[in-house]
Amino acid sequence: MGAVTVRVIDARISVRLDGGATRYGHYRLVTTLLDEKQYPADELVELYHQRWEIETSYLELKSTILGGRVLRAGTPAGITQEVYALLITYQALRTALADTALARPDIGPDRLSLTVALNTARDQVIHAAATIADATIDLIGCIGAAALNQPLPARRSRSSPRVVKRAISKHRAKGAIDRTNYTTAITIEILDG
Repeated sequence: MGAVTVRVIDARISVRLDGGATRYGHYRLVTTLLDEKQYPADELVELYHQRWEIETSYLELKSTILGGRVLRAGTPAGITQEVYALLITYQALRTALADTALARPDIGPDRLSLTVALNTARDQVIHAAATIADATIDLIGCIGAAALNQPLPARRSRSSPRVVKRAISKHRAKGAIDRTNYTTAITIEILDG
């Protein structure tokens, strides 16, 4: 196997909750982004806090677009085709929502619902809406207008540490689940290696 050059960034992150409690964590980020000027350590570590976004994207693909169904193709080529279709649909809808967010700077793209966009796109296909060839192109369009009419609430700041997911059980978990929306202040200190 070939060797890969990596950069190791050690950081101490403190998260102060609105109740006054502070949680500290030591994080070691290993990356192939080697240029320290182009990719400053503090910016890379800041991105760690946005780790929930990729998990949200997977959820949107699996639950919203697939609706909990499994891929139906019986051949490797068919599976590849289905995966590409899912990714193209997801990217087209997210692009429409990002364009919509540009038109309304007061609403971020994470507040525009993929479910609303998907249902609106399905309605347009079913009704063959907006298919006139010489129609004026509206950057917001039906999908964006529907998403703007039903914005999601602002995302809460996530401050939960990574944990191993609890095994699925038919028995109810002991204790209440904490669903409090905490206000957090995050401080990042890059440690010299």
